[in-house]
Amino acid sequence: MSSFVIEGGRTLSGEIIPQGAKNEALQVISATLLTACPVTISNIPEISDVKNLIGMLDKMGVKVVRHRPGEYTFTADEIDREYVLSDDFVKCSAALRGSVLMVGPLLGRLGKAYFPKPGGDKIGRRKVDTHIQGFVNLGASYEYDPSKKAYLLTAPEGGLKGCYMLLDEASVTGTANIIMASACARGETVIYNAACEPYVQQLCRLMIHIGYHIEGIGSNLIKVTGDHNLTTSCPENRNIIHRILPDMIEVGSFIGMAAITRSAITIKNVCYDELGIIPESFRRLGICLEQRGDDIYVPAQESYVIDTALDGSIMNIADAPWPGLTPDLLSVLLVVATQCRGSVLIHQKMFESRLFFVDSLIDMGAQIILCDPHRAVVIGHDHRFTLRANHMVSPDIRAGIALLLAAMSAKGTSTIDNIEQIDRGYEDIDGRLNRLGASIRRIS
Repeated sequence: MSSFVIEGGRTLSGEIIPQGAKNEALQVISATLLTACPVTISNIPEISDVKNLIGMLDKMGVKVVRHRPGEYTFTADEIDREYVLSDDFVKCSAALRGSVLMVGPLLGRLGKAYFPKPGGDKIGRRKVDTHIQGFVNLGASYEYDPSKKAYLLTAPEGGLKGCYMLLDEASVTGTANIIMASACARGETVIYNAACEPYVQQLCRLMIHIGYHIEGIGSNLIKVTGDHNLTTSCPENRNIIHRILPDMIEVGSFIGMAAITRSAITIKNVCYDELGIIPESFRRLGICLEQRGDDIYVPAQESYVIDTALDGSIMNIADAPWPGLTPDLLSVLLVVATQCRGSVLIHQKMFESRLFFVDSLIDMGAQIILCDPHRAVVIGHDHRFTLRANHMVSPDIRAGIALLLAAMSAKGTSTIDNIEQIDRGYEDIDGRLNRLGASIRRIS
């Protein structure tokens, strides 16, 4: 286990470029299983979750070529069916949350796929019902295999068949998985209440480049016309090229970092039009930020005043399906609010354990009332009281980066253990922040 040792209280300055989006990378890399053509993807974040997924593709027979950091070519013209159904593959899948995104392509292409209980963050119960019900709607059957601790999904004779389905929730990974499985089905599939995040839109655009016909991109009603032949043929021997968007969660994290350390930072090449409500959510905490072309400039401010509702009541910031606020940024917004002026209710609707990290912030002197597993009231210090240094443990990716921001603003030396969780989502985060003037040391 590795740790960060952070000397807090430093003012930062300079420019930083966000990495490629982790959530998009997991989707589009899995989508390379839908074609026999080479697919070249750039701006891939070199983080552990993505590297582990690429390693699994390599083991199943996908030809992987790394041209330079962040740029790979994947050719899935041959897949080792025996390995995909092996104990080793299922064990590796269970350890990696992103592996669930291979189930749809593998089920559609091979007719069988194991769906283990996914690993990843310990942030509460993560249902897989939406995924499996979507596959069942396409005609698949499933049974639980206790020896592998996984569901075995099997397509019917003749393959999956397109249909109309209404998802029980707008699950991002569920939508992506079902879209990829539908690409291999016979006929048209209509998916209503689909997630419409930019990363799902990017997945659809890549699949269109492969040759699939998809309508409704950016809406909650997606139509996919299946073509199983595209999984085994490569028309005109062409090379498909795709570039991953900047990570909106990193962009939000850097806005929060500038605010809580009262620093002037420029965040470069953010694809501003794809950020949705994120900039406005930080403005609600009183943070000034300027769009400069495709960059965001966050000036240094001595004080941040939290907005109130029109009737004067306490501000409520809650997550919601896109184009609402992504739940992955609530931890960062909560930490920033501890040093603003005013009060805010943070409402994490999706996961019941994601707010438990606030105990570490309370130990640092933050004024937070944890109402229940989903809601916390933050009473800001307005920098009149500086957070105290603390020894903490990162429970998940997003809480980990939030604790790192808290430690950077605190007085004294803090330690964060289990930073492997942070490394799962943020590439070389200590090196990049140190170049802005932070003092973060990595130790084993």
